[in-house]
Amino acid sequence: MKRAASSNKALSGHPALWLYGVAGTLILAALVATIAWVGPLPPKVVLMSTGTPGSDFDQYAQQYRAILKRSGVELRLLPSSGSADNLARLNDPRSGVMVAFAQGGLTSAVHSPGLESLGTVFFEPLWFFVRRDIQANRLDDLRGKKVAIGPEGSGTRVLVRQFLALNGLDESQLRALALTDAQAAEALLHGEIDAAAVVAAWDTSVVRRLLGSSDVTLVGLPRADAYVALHSYLTKLVLPMGVGDLAANLPPTDVNLVAPEASLIVRNDLHPAIQYLLLEAATETHSGGGLFRKPGEFPAPEPVDLPISKAARQFYKSGPPFLQRYMPFGLAVLASELLVFLIPVFGIAYPLLRAAPALYGWSMQRRIFRLYRQLKFIEVELEAHGGAVTGELLARLQGLEERADHVRVPSVYAPLVYHLRTHISLVRARIEQTKASGD
Repeated sequence: MKRAASSNKALSGHPALWLYGVAGTLILAALVATIAWVGPLPPKVVLMSTGTPGSDFDQYAQQYRAILKRSGVELRLLPSSGSADNLARLNDPRSGVMVAFAQGGLTSAVHSPGLESLGTVFFEPLWFFVRRDIQANRLDDLRGKKVAIGPEGSGTRVLVRQFLALNGLDESQLRALALTDAQAAEALLHGEIDAAAVVAAWDTSVVRRLLGSSDVTLVGLPRADAYVALHSYLTKLVLPMGVGDLAANLPPTDVNLVAPEASLIVRNDLHPAIQYLLLEAATETHSGGGLFRKPGEFPAPEPVDLPISKAARQFYKSGPPFLQRYMPFGLAVLASELLVFLIPVFGIAYPLLRAAPALYGWSMQRRIFRLYRQLKFIEVELEAHGGAVTGELLARLQGLEERADHVRVPSVYAPLVYHLRTHISLVRARIEQTKASGD
């Protein structure tokens, strides 16, 4: 009797346990799937490949570092030879570099499948400076001259080679020197070289210094439109007369230039929250007006070489995420992660909890109705035997009565149990009446 009671008591708690077990399993599975989808929290340290010391890449990267520091993220800067070197590091997962600047025309989605762009951020004109005592109106006039064309790994060297090839020249026809922009400027101003090719933004110290010098001349590109037509990543720019030094009227005429656009490139596995921070830094750094740009022109969602990342497309469409606009970065990231985690919990738990009372009630009623079915079977067999009562039938009725006496249900379902006991008593009375008539 005690064993039957304990068995029924265990059964009475089983439906609730089963329901909670299913709910817990579903919630755990949802959380695991959510974590796998969201990924880890954003890193606190991000490695950025920059450029040679003093270059525009280096100067802008330092501004980015100061901006990200306000959000508690350390942007570590790794000097490089320039754009080509930066792309090589980004394409190598072992380098640890996650972000860098790169000038347009150096790669593609096929050659850099693991990279994405956060947009273009500024123009990098190609400048050809020569000593004033040298007559050089065309690239062909530089044959045999000592020309700085940038170090290996720089975007300058790649672009100069392309221009030389378009004009039927190569490095072997020059006395090409692998000097950085700063080194080339010093050598040119001291008469140690004849010319220097520089790919840099207008407002870098090297360009401003050379433009304002009376010892060097800027060689323009009369066929700038042709270069742009042949290479879509180039843009024609016009340097106004006198902008280098109005008093000395340097340059003495308007000068045609061509310029690739520098893009902010990231690895496609860089956390979206860090991408948003970099885009905010780019906006703060590059959105102001300048000689070759209108206010708000940069950063721009232009996929020059690589596709724009999903985070960048969202940023250009609607700005930074809602929480990052009004909360500190770390707190905003934590809140967004918690919201993502809670969505599947509430999405599964709430319907289950709403359905729990009905499911539990159905389970309780089902246990009682199961006993009712057994009572019905006894009645059917009794009629099938023509009212004859067997010992096996009496034993089954006795067992059913004992189970009904020990079933445990909440008080709200107690009337069902009492009705069952009443109906069992009616069947027992009928059997006893049948036996009496037979006697």
